Amino acid sequence: MEARLQAAFDHAQHIVFLTGAGVSTPSGIPDYRSKNGLYTGHRNAEYYLSHTCLVQEPEVFYDYVKQNLYYPDAQPNVIHTKQAALTQQDRATVITQNIDNLYRVADTKDLVEFHGNLYNVYCQICGEHVDWHDYLKSPYHEADGGWLRPDVVLYDEGLNQLNVQLAVGAMEQADLVVIVGTSMRVYPFAGLLDYRNNQADVVVVNQEQLNLGFDYDMVQADATEFFSELKV
Repeated sequence: MEARLQAAFDHAQHIVFLTGAGVSTPSGIPDYRSKNGLYTGHRNAEYYLSHTCLVQEPEVFYDYVKQNLYYPDAQPNVIHTKQAALTQQDRATVITQNIDNLYRVADTKDLVEFHGNLYNVYCQICGEHVDWHDYLKSPYHEADGGWLRPDVVLYDEGLNQLNVQLAVGAMEQADLVVIVGTSMRVYPFAGLLDYRNNQADVVVVNQEQLNLGFDYDMVQADATEFFSELKV
């Protein structure tokens, strides 16, 4: 860990972490687009994760989600826990594309789940929330027979506007933006950078070099090693 980067974290009072699937791969959850990713092994993955599939073929949607997205035994890794610790100091907000619930397990305080959370499940008829364990047993709501679904943003669906507002507000207030485990090519998440405080330092911790169109510090390394060395 370079002393300069450690100092940036030490002095920052409004850190925003922008995170993606690379944060959770060390916890055993596959990402989407890498060589062994979810989309690589399933040619129609984007259809299976679409609102169209949910409506037209709910059984297909349910089977795909149940078999490919849920990893209930996964545990937070050092990236989650160090970021969560900074939120507990009221110095950081995490804005994540991940839907795997690991930030909640890590007790992240200021958290914006930009694409929702697989473990929040509700009935499409009555809106009642049900335990995710029940969803993995059956896609039907016992009370009224309605189809259950996880509260995640599917293809063909719009974002939760409260999450968008919270994310934009955090970006506007940030004095340090840290991008971890994401290519920043998926919109509208990638568009959050347009709302960053121009005075904020930007640090990228990623295996892949990014092209952001502005100056930033690139740490091309394993994020678990970086956060293991980070003092919080």
